[in-house]
Amino acid sequence: MKWLSVVLMRKIQCHISVCSVLVPKKHNPAPRCFDYGHRLLSDHRHKNIKESYRILKVQEGCSLDDVRNVYRDLAKQYHPDSGSATADAAIFVQIQEAYTTVLNDIAEKMKSREKAEEDEEDRFKSKAPQHRHYLSFEGIGYGTPSQRQKQYMQFRVDRASEQVMEYRKQIMESGLAMSEAMLAKDVRQSKKAKITQAMERLVEDLIQESMAKGDFDNLSGKGKPLRKFSDCPHIDPMTHNLNRILIDNGYQPEWILMQKEIRETIEKLRKDMVISRKKLGDPMTPQKAKQWQEICEHFIEDVKALNKRINDFNLVVPLLSRQMVHFNAGKEIAKIQELHKIQVEKKTGNDTEKTENKSGRASDIKTSFLNWITLILK
Repeated sequence: MKWLSVVLMRKIQCHISVCSVLVPKKHNPAPRCFDYGHRLLSDHRHKNIKESYRILKVQEGCSLDDVRNVYRDLAKQYHPDSGSATADAAIFVQIQEAYTTVLNDIAEKMKSREKAEEDEEDRFKSKAPQHRHYLSFEGIGYGTPSQRQKQYMQFRVDRASEQVMEYRKQIMESGLAMSEAMLAKDVRQSKKAKITQAMERLVEDLIQESMAKGDFDNLSGKGKPLRKFSDCPHIDPMTHNLNRILIDNGYQPEWILMQKEIRETIEKLRKDMVISRKKLGDPMTPQKAKQWQEICEHFIEDVKALNKRINDFNLVVPLLSRQMVHFNAGKEIAKIQELHKIQVEKKTGNDTEKTENKSGRASDIKTSFLNWITLILK
């Protein structure tokens, strides 16, 4: 009796176990086992790949084009049909097997690299479910549609309660802010009332003190009723009477005093310039021209100061139409020069007229004397 056993293991190259046994009827079996190519996969394959790289004379990790180029060169040297002096069929078989092994190894490495890249991409891909039933209920809940509907209804209830609480909170905050604003307004009004009352008491005390001193005894119109206001019915009579009393006693607002001061100042500066120019006379010598230049510089500085005063006036004047413009020093000096020229011409004309009058009188006297002598001789 013969028994044949063949065992093929996964990923093992050329691993065949053959046991052939002749079993006599009256003797115990004495099997004779022959193992052919019985090697472990990891050790055998690792050594085979290294040997293949060594035969092809390439390094592990080289590119596929390098392996092909090397194989082409070796085939030209060792192929039996190449006609080369080094042609050898046995060596070429080894080169062929090594080339096949290296190609398989490179292909496996490329596949493993691609698989690793795919796994890396899958790891970074979004894990969110993209099923159609998750598009309903705003993506809330999990489980069956009925379970998800219950969960969504509970979510809506919670959201509505949160919105109601937020609305009530806003109402309370707005009410609190309004109460604080009203309280601040009341405080301001009370302070204003206190200030008004204090001013009224102060004015009343001053009036009583003046009356006690006798300051109101010699007033014109004492004991007579105040004249009623009848010019403009749109103005408060009390305000009109107070303004009339102030005007009668010589009170003037600040802006009126400033306007009067500005006008008087510019008139004084003009007169001083005219007098200075008249003193220098005509024609001016170089020394007098230098003096006139200094006088003009002082005049320009005074005009600048006066313009600053005009700025202050424009800030306090109540009417826009009453505001004043700046004075131009150059134009003022030109006007003064022209005025001086006119005065000089006028003076020259007057002198000429006086001379003519004197000569006319002398001729009249001479004529009358001659006439008198003529009459005597007759």
